[in-house]
This record gives sequence, C-alpha cells and structure tokens, in this order.
Amino acid sequence: MLQIHNTLNRRKEPFEPLKAGHVGLYVCGVTVYDECHVGHGRVMIVYDVLYRHLQAKGYTVNYVRNITDVDDKIIKRAAENGVSPTELSQRYIDEMHADERALNVLPPTHEPRATESIKSMVRIIGQLIDSGHAYAAENGDVFYSVKSFAEYGKLSGRKIDELRAGERVAVDEYKRDPLDFVLWKASKPDEPSWESPWGDGRPGWHIECSAMSMDLLGEEFDIHGGGSDLQFPHHENEIAQSEALTGGRFARYWMHNGLVRIDEEKMSKSLNNFLTIRDVLAQYSGEEIRTFIIGSHYRSPLNYTSEALLAARTALRRFYTALRGRPVSRDALKDAATVDSSLLEADYVERFGAAMDDDLNTPEALAVLHELANALNKEAQSDSERSIRLASTLVCLGGRLGILDKDPELVLQGQGDGDGPTAEQIDALIDERRKAREARDFARSDQIRDELAAQGVVLEDAGGKTTWRRD
Repeated sequence: MLQIHNTLNRRKEPFEPLKAGHVGLYVCGVTVYDECHVGHGRVMIVYDVLYRHLQAKGYTVNYVRNITDVDDKIIKRAAENGVSPTELSQRYIDEMHADERALNVLPPTHEPRATESIKSMVRIIGQLIDSGHAYAAENGDVFYSVKSFAEYGKLSGRKIDELRAGERVAVDEYKRDPLDFVLWKASKPDEPSWESPWGDGRPGWHIECSAMSMDLLGEEFDIHGGGSDLQFPHHENEIAQSEALTGGRFARYWMHNGLVRIDEEKMSKSLNNFLTIRDVLAQYSGEEIRTFIIGSHYRSPLNYTSEALLAARTALRRFYTALRGRPVSRDALKDAATVDSSLLEADYVERFGAAMDDDLNTPEALAVLHELANALNKEAQSDSERSIRLASTLVCLGGRLGILDKDPELVLQGQGDGDGPTAEQIDALIDERRKAREARDFARSDQIRDELAAQGVVLEDAGGKTTWRRD
C-alpha cells in the first residue's frame, strides 16, 4: 500500500482515497511573471512522478495544477515591460509549458487560471462574510478573520498567540487583527479589476486555490501538494478559509517537497540567486535535469551543483548503454497499469514498487534501475529471453519516473557540444579503422581510436562490430 508523509499529521500514513480507484490531486502552480527556475522545475517533476505512480497503480487521477495569472508581481512586471498583465502572463505561461515539455512533465488533467475563477472566489468570500469568518473593510478590501477559526496553525504547528508575539506580519490599519489576511483587494488605478459586492477589485492569493480546487475536485479531496515554502502561510490560510466555509475537511493528505538550494541557500527570485530552467537546459538535457531531481528524496532539500548534474548524466548514459541493441517493444510498455507482467522481471518490479510506495522513495527506485542495468550488462546475448525481459523492465520502470523513453542510439551518439566530429565523420573513421585492422595496420587503428577518444568519442568492439558513443 502507498504510504504518504502527511504534513498535517507529521507522519507517514497509508493512502486511502475518498473514492475507491480515484484520486483527486491539487498542486499549487506558478505565478507567471518571469521564467520558471529550477525550484519550480522540482515541483513540476515531483508531482509528475506522483501522478505517474498513482496511474501505474491503476488509479484514475484528476490532477489539478493552477496558474496564478493576476498578482502584484505580474502587474508590476507588466508595467515595467510596457505590456498588459494578460500579455505578460500568457508569454510566461507559454514558456512554462515549453519547460515542462523539455522536462517530460505530463500535462495535468486541469490547469485552471485564477482569472477564470473570479466568480467562484466572489461567491466564497460572500459566504465567509455571511458566516462571520470574514469582513469588508472601509477601504474596499475584504479580510479573513484568523481568530474565527479555532484550528488555525494546525498544518504548520504554529499557535496564534505565538504568531502575534513573534512573527512579523503586514501592518494594515483596516485589519481588525494583524494576522488577518486579504481575500479581496480593492482596485487601484490602471490595475485589472472585477466587479464584486464590495466594489471593483481582484482576489487575494490564498482564496484562489480554495476556489479552483473546490470547483474541480469538490469540497474535500485526497492530496494537496506544493513546495515547503507554501506550508505557511499559504496552505495554512487555504485550510482556514476552506474548512470555515464547508465545516468539513479540506484536503486529506498534504505533501510538501523540499526547496532547491544553491551554495546551501534557498534558491529564490527575491534573493536573486536563482537559475532558470532555460539556463540549465543550455548545458544539460531535460532528462538529465529530471534524473538529478529524482536522485534525492522529494522531502529533502536539494543542493544544486554541477557535480550532481554530471552524476545524473553518467547514470542516464549507463542505463542507455545497457539498453543499447536490446529489442524492446516500447509500445507494449507504455501503459504501466496494464502492461503484461510476463514481459517483465517480477522481482525488480516488486522492489521498485515497494520503494515508490514508501513515500515516493525515488533514490531507492533509481537504485533498482542500476541493478537492472548491471544484470543487463551481464547478458551477452542481446536477444535472449531474459535479456529482453530485463531491458523491458528497465524501460517500463524508467517510464514510471519519466525517463528512458528515447532511442539509446540517439542519446548515446547525440550531437556532441558542436565542436566534436559529426556522426558521418565518426562512421567514416570507424570504417577506416576497420580497413586498417584488416590490413593489420594496428598502429593506424589505435591512432584512430585515440583521436576519437580525445574528441569525446568512445569506440566499443563487440561481436565483430564497432559501436560508438559520446563520452
């Protein structure tokens, strides 16, 4: 059974969905005012792996990941660029989708935008006012009354009295309590706004996710995910306003991934120490970045280093080298939930599944893939029954992590860095080397091998054939 570390209860718990065979999953998405950084990439990949694993276990998953497309930062950046907030947000939505494709992130079932859910937010805010959990201020803002919700702080473990005493909170003369947070912001000149009973304005950030999740998943759903930096106050506020509205539970399981760090400091746009996904894609493939990210447990901090990315590159090339020349039917392995078990090696499948069921232990799952590669490398006959089963298992399990879906030859031969020899030049030299060996000109044969090695091309002789890969 799948075990999930539930932040709400601070322990791993058996996962039991509200409806048998179905999972409602909501993940806080990106505020689209700039290019996505590696921290965003980690969120995308972590919950994509969860999505794939749930599907592999046979669940029908309704995966909702929102987009915040109206926000102070979007409005400010749009003004700086001389474009409308809508134009700016669409530009970065398009770039985000391109990043996701590069990282092999599956599209969610739904990707609602905040601006498409304003009516739901206005309705919820009105209900919270009517029930005494929110109030309209004289300036047109609407605030949530934190003291009206007795369980405030249950996700983060923080107490209201301690927050008042020790936390720095925004000072606003229109708030009844410094901890109260905004649900609706009165409009300012030249800003996007919508009509409401309290005057024209736009929603606060926290109310967006409550509205969009309940619209698409219902008042109670299974899993809510996001980065650990959202645990407080964003997710805490989501719980307060949602459960005050319905009188019941909001999300049953809360998952939070650790942050990406550079030089042991949180990667953040506000700290100006972030690397965009595009920055990293200029040096590493999306599959290498993905392997780097799943190489650490999702709840742990992830320190960005070139050494770690190079290690991910090495691991991937090792997997693809083991798969090289093995006749695998990839079409038969596409649907992990229904793949014919006779095509796979059961022991590896079982241990991989056990690792993933243990709160998405992707490092342990990757260790199983390394064992598979070892076993494959010991199989000299590429088309033997066991060799094909091992290779099929490696491809199938790799697919559950979103990797190993490419032709090994294309990966291993690649395009190089632009300075090395082309595939045609390499093939010509290999042919020249073959002729030199036939003529017993071993000096020339060795010279060609050494020349190619100096340019990052490794020759491998086996079974009377010579293959090559870029190192």
